[in-house]
Amino acid sequence: MNIRVFVTVLCLTVGFVNAQNSILGFTSENAKKQQQLESVFESKLNADNLDEWMQLMAAEPHWVGTEYGEKNAKWIQKQFKSWGYDTKIETYHVLFPYPKVRLLEMTAPTNYKAKLTAVPVDGDPFTAQGDALLPSYNAFSTDGDVEAELVFVNYGIPRDYEELDKLGIDVKGKIVIAKYQGSWRGIKPKLAAEKGAIGCIIYSDPSDDGYGRGDVYPKGAYKNETGVQRGSVMDMPTYPGDVLTPGYGATKDAKRLDRKDAPTITKIPVLPISYEDAEPLLAALGGPVAPQSWRGGLPITYHIGPGTAKVHLKLEFDWQLKPAHNVIATLKGSQFPDQWVMRGNHHDAWVHGANDPISGMVALMEEARAVGELAKKGNRPKRTLVYCAWDAEEPGLIGSTEWVEDHKKELQDKVVAYINTDGNGRGFLGAGGSHSLQAMVGEVAENVMDPQHGVSVKERRIAVDMVRGGTEDFEIYALGSGSDYTPFIQHAGIASLNLGFGGENGGGEYHTIYDTYPHYKRFKDPGFAYGIALANTAGRITLRLANADVLPFEFKQWHKTVTGYLDGIMKKTDQMRTDVEKHNSLVEKNRFELASDPTKAFVKPVKKESVPYLDFTPLQNQLIALKRTIETLSKIDLSNLTEERRSSLNKRLMLAEQVLTSEEGLPRRSWYKHQIYAPGFYTGYGVKTLPGVREAVEEKNWKEAEEQIDKLANTLKNFDKHLQEINAML
Repeated sequence: MNIRVFVTVLCLTVGFVNAQNSILGFTSENAKKQQQLESVFESKLNADNLDEWMQLMAAEPHWVGTEYGEKNAKWIQKQFKSWGYDTKIETYHVLFPYPKVRLLEMTAPTNYKAKLTAVPVDGDPFTAQGDALLPSYNAFSTDGDVEAELVFVNYGIPRDYEELDKLGIDVKGKIVIAKYQGSWRGIKPKLAAEKGAIGCIIYSDPSDDGYGRGDVYPKGAYKNETGVQRGSVMDMPTYPGDVLTPGYGATKDAKRLDRKDAPTITKIPVLPISYEDAEPLLAALGGPVAPQSWRGGLPITYHIGPGTAKVHLKLEFDWQLKPAHNVIATLKGSQFPDQWVMRGNHHDAWVHGANDPISGMVALMEEARAVGELAKKGNRPKRTLVYCAWDAEEPGLIGSTEWVEDHKKELQDKVVAYINTDGNGRGFLGAGGSHSLQAMVGEVAENVMDPQHGVSVKERRIAVDMVRGGTEDFEIYALGSGSDYTPFIQHAGIASLNLGFGGENGGGEYHTIYDTYPHYKRFKDPGFAYGIALANTAGRITLRLANADVLPFEFKQWHKTVTGYLDGIMKKTDQMRTDVEKHNSLVEKNRFELASDPTKAFVKPVKKESVPYLDFTPLQNQLIALKRTIETLSKIDLSNLTEERRSSLNKRLMLAEQVLTSEEGLPRRSWYKHQIYAPGFYTGYGVKTLPGVREAVEEKNWKEAEEQIDKLANTLKNFDKHLQEINAML
């Protein structure tokens, strides 16, 4: 069904309410005042400001350490000061590698030297800034000079290596070439190195990110044949931030690791290339024809190798400490100055960064300007607002991570929640975060109108989810990694959200020289209507958290979500056991492993290790106990609470997310403290929920799975105790 038609039908069925009679966390009287305040706030938002500011901030490349990056930071500081914020720049000194030597050449069966250069395009003068443009490379690749046979590994993720194993192809001592997409880029060299590869090349296949998706730039939005995606390959699932100062701020005089001892720098050299440079390399490969699902959009037969194709890869970097300038702007609360609501977006980019991150940055600034204007007219928020413009996000969430590590104790004492934004465009509201905030986000989304369709952004989100097979419930997704919320939620245990619009703003400009103001204005959000929608949504959330009588954390939806996570792990474990039992039965019966692929026939049958019966009852019992506690908590009548009790209640609600953390962190990566959400060890940005248990099961580490079940059960027990103490207090 057409999305627009479906939205209309949904509105007629469900109905649309322009104003809610009540707001989560507010008394009836204060709910009306808050609704009026938010209406005034919305009326002050001006799309022309977003347009003007993007032109200024994206006029020149501004990666970390550049003069223009510092200029932007000082300009942002000046704007916030003019709006009434107490504003400062906090600078950290972080390791950043700049490429000195980038050489990729095929030495057999023919010679080809990769161009490694994107071409300027007509109508976009920003793409013709020459030496000012950052060369295409992967930050935190190691230096290296290697030559070896080439092997195509599809997306370079775990299941692709399982396929290679079935085909008897080993990448040990080889250089691999992998497609972008399928996983976060840093997983590709990480896994390749674990498999014994000595180098890694990553390219964007046109079927995923080029003419297979639509017309290429400048005719259309998608990646042309010379475009290259830059990006970090730091091992962020181990820890993000400055590679030399794990767990503590990279201040000027901080003690630093020796670079050779930094565990998050890749173990092999890595280089991103265009599909123009990838085509001759892939065309020269021999070996088996790639499976159907591996084949891309280039006009060649995709082979896997190894064979006659041999490549030489040489990379050298200038490793220097660079200043990362975080802008911190504070508007002191009128009643609860020591309770902070934080907003953040990064300001650094790989090149011009019109979409990533400036589209989100200008929305944050317009939101802050309007809030500042309200404050000047007597509507100062009750709680302190802290707006942040982070530097060095692109190389590895560095600016925000160093700031959180440096201020961790104070943040854990004072921060109510952190709301993050990043790139933004036309389409549907995307919201992820702590599920204790899901109900509040849903209420806000019901009050924000979609600029194209005249319905709430909540209803439009539900409509598209239902078309895709989802439910009628408004749900937020769990946070893995990939932006500046990571250190807040997963290291400091602070409730967090990540917001943005998208889905109708496709293109191939990501991290290329083509992420410019002209590209954004043509293809992403031409009138900045969705920039205003983002400012409106994030601003209302910020104001509700700042002004609520009782902080709007709601745990029924949290409980339902976490219970679903556990059910998923239990079903997965049962399915793994069933699959192994079927396999072993088949091996025993036929002596040969049956396979649909003729190349696998008559493989010597091998029985698989059985899957034990894990005892999940400690987790099930704790969730049952939590349900009872949460039911009691949900019956609190705000009108009967004294100011003293509200204050005590809010302090305990602020600390609730921290109770879901463990000081020793996750196995083999102690920086990640949260026991409900974490980026996957082999997914990078992708989230793993109940990560300690889930990843142990997936890795078939049954002893660790039992240990993590007990650990998580204890975490849930502590959470139940924390909520019971709130009930007892009330």
